[in-house]
Parts: sequence; structure tokens; C-alpha cells
Amino acid sequence: MHSKRIALVTGANQGIGLQLAKELVANGYTVLVGARDLTKGEAAAASIGSEARALQLDVTVPGSIIAAAARIRSEFGRLDLLVNNAAISHAGAPGRSLAEIMQSTRPSVASLDEVRAVYETNVFGVIAVTQALLPLLREAPAARIVNVSSGLGSLTLVSDPTFPFRSGFDVVYSASKTALNAVTVAFALELESAGIKVNAVSPGFTATALNNFEGTDTLEEGSRAPVWMALDETGPTVTFVGPDGPMPW
Repeated sequence: MHSKRIALVTGANQGIGLQLAKELVANGYTVLVGARDLTKGEAAAASIGSEARALQLDVTVPGSIIAAAARIRSEFGRLDLLVNNAAISHAGAPGRSLAEIMQSTRPSVASLDEVRAVYETNVFGVIAVTQALLPLLREAPAARIVNVSSGLGSLTLVSDPTFPFRSGFDVVYSASKTALNAVTVAFALELESAGIKVNAVSPGFTATALNNFEGTDTLEEGSRAPVWMALDETGPTVTFVGPDGPMPW
């Protein structure tokens, strides 16, 4: 059995996922850098150090998920921390501005094909990966699952006329994060008796590829809450936190 704590971060070859992997390694973890493109995953892992290992993982491909779970069991025998970070904000033409993406994902005009594609990664992918890795999480003494969500997924916040990002709520990315929050609660309630903690975290409006790097927060700022949540081994379960603390579901 591997002596160090083992973490898997999906979508970890760039952005907040990469920063999370770096912080976890710095805090004594061996981190599996999940990436659809293994070459990019290997480059990311090399930039972190010897305790980061690239893992080919496309959360929308069942065979990829099964192979990843088999490799983790073979090499480590357990998983202490799963961070479901992989996400996409749209499935339309690349290179569009954030304003253009927001226009195309309004409820009245959004493509159902795009809704389905985003849900495949942001919702169904999280369920599939979590289900596949639960046997390995059950082998850990204090397993945790962290789902990277968004403040736009909070129905309480977007229902408030004073919420500054209210106009950005759509049926594609935003609604997928609302669904992810529901998935988080469902897993947390089922796994509470097993001692596996499941929580959601919002990085805030961080400049990443998700928003064409038009976010207002730096990567360092946006990574603070996810890093804190990922490293917190003694906190509660069924919580949703953001850069400024607890958030309403």
C-alpha cells in the first residue's frame, strides 16, 4: 500500500486543476493529474515534480474511466481524495468572447446538443467518475470528494436581484453547475454513514479557459477556496463554499 495520501484531480493539465495538483503535492500528496490528452497531462505532471503522475482520463468515455480506476487500484490500492474539476463552459465554436458565449447559451436560443455536451462533462462525467472510484475511496481511512462548482450554480444567489452575475445564468454552463450541486448533495447524503465527505466549492470568477480568460480574479485568487477545501481533512460534509466562505445551494 502506498504510504502517501493519493489524490486524483480531473482536468488537471491547466488552470485551477493544475494549481490544485501543485498545492496537493506541496502538502505531501501523490497526485494523479487527470487529462483527456495524455501528452498534456505528462507535461503538466513534469512541471509539478516526481509526486505528480499523468493519468489519461476523459470523463465522458466509459472505457477511459474504467482504465483509470484499474490503474489506480493496481498502483496504489486506494484513493484518499477525488477532485472532480474537469468542466467545459460551452460546446460551440472555439475562440468566441465570453459575451458571445453568453448570448448563444440563453434559454431561448441554446442548442440542445450543446446543453447535452456540457452536461456530459459537468454532470454525467462527475457521476460516472465518482461511481467508478468509490470502491477505491472506501479503501481510504478518511476519503473525501470535492466537486468544483460555481456561484452561478446557486439558485439562491441568482434569484437575488442584487447578485452581480445574475444575468449570466443560462441553461448550459450555469444550470449544469446547479445540477452538479444537486449531485454533490445526493452523494454526500448517501456516503455520510461511510465517513466519506462530499463537498462543493466555487473558485469565483477566475480568469481561465472556461471564460476565455475574461474572469476578474487571478488564478492564484481563484485557487484559494478549492485548495483549502481539498486540503481540509477535518471539516464537515454537505457544504458549498466559495472565496468568501459558505455559499447557499
